[in-house]
Amino acid sequence: MTFTLGLDVGGAHLKAAWLADGELIDVVQVPCPLWQGLDRLEGALAEVAGLHRPLSEAAVTMTGELVDLFADRADGVGRILDVLAAGLPGVTLEVFAGPAGFLSAAEARHRVGEVASANWHATAALAVLALPEGILIDIGSTTTDIVPFAAGSVLNAGYTDAERMETGELLYTGVVRTPIMAVAPQAPVNGVWRGVMAEYFATMADAHRLAGTLPEGADLHPTADGRDKGLEASARRLARMVGADSGDPANGGDGTWRRLANHFIDRQIRRIEDGLAQVASRGVVPDDAPLVGAGVGRFLVERVAARSGRPYRFLMEAATVPECWRSIAADCAPAVAVALLNALDRAPDGTRRGRAAWASA
Repeated sequence: MTFTLGLDVGGAHLKAAWLADGELIDVVQVPCPLWQGLDRLEGALAEVAGLHRPLSEAAVTMTGELVDLFADRADGVGRILDVLAAGLPGVTLEVFAGPAGFLSAAEARHRVGEVASANWHATAALAVLALPEGILIDIGSTTTDIVPFAAGSVLNAGYTDAERMETGELLYTGVVRTPIMAVAPQAPVNGVWRGVMAEYFATMADAHRLAGTLPEGADLHPTADGRDKGLEASARRLARMVGADSGDPANGGDGTWRRLANHFIDRQIRRIEDGLAQVASRGVVPDDAPLVGAGVGRFLVERVAARSGRPYRFLMEAATVPECWRSIAADCAPAVAVALLNALDRAPDGTRRGRAAWASA
């Protein structure tokens, strides 16, 4: 038996999914702080590459090319592909290029605009196969993708990061790594409004941890202060954002910091709702089309759906992924998606179709 590997090379994580005979058999996510050096990707790749052998091919998508380790995206795409080729000797690399389908590694180096940060399109393409219409909302540790789809097509208005940020389809807010200062400029504390310090003292992982909404295993990186991830430490970091000490009785008890955490979460949800409103205002899907949740922060998609009056669908359930893999598959949706799409793009005789049915839009 040979295995096919799906890889999503991010700036903070490496996500991997394996297929055997077209069926999903494993999914993992490992930390990969790529901005610290290519050796981080080499180590993460070595950790996952040997889990299932032999490998016939690897379907690859990426966002890691945008980290400031690289001079530009072309430099990032090329150097990431170099690491993958060296770490997966003898394995054919199939690089995802959105509507263009899969490219060889050599082609991908010359078509950076289609390859760079295209992982959202893979997840949306999987949603197209699973449901007749909807708006995919994939909330990860760092970003949120909001992508409408209907009638067998991904209906994005933008493609590059810059375009998608303009259209509301890409928001830089996530449930783990987003700094608190990026969520709100002020917050209510004990009946008064306090300014939020423009300092990297705490992240949304601290807020979600205090609120009890942070999924287990979601926070794989060190905290802002390098200390532990307990509730007391999270409260201390969050209090510091508003110039306070969590242990000072004058500031109140644990309830003060839980209320503060919930305020930041509500502001994060409102930002996602604003992005959804912008995307929905194009009118390319019906007003009652479901919100389709993916990503480690998909629990927020359920809340947005309830607040907006739209139905909610869980992508991995709709895509009939085996129940035992649905949770981790949703956390690593682009890796799972490129693995499955790559399998669909392969004809029965093993040749490449050129453009898969999902890429026909």
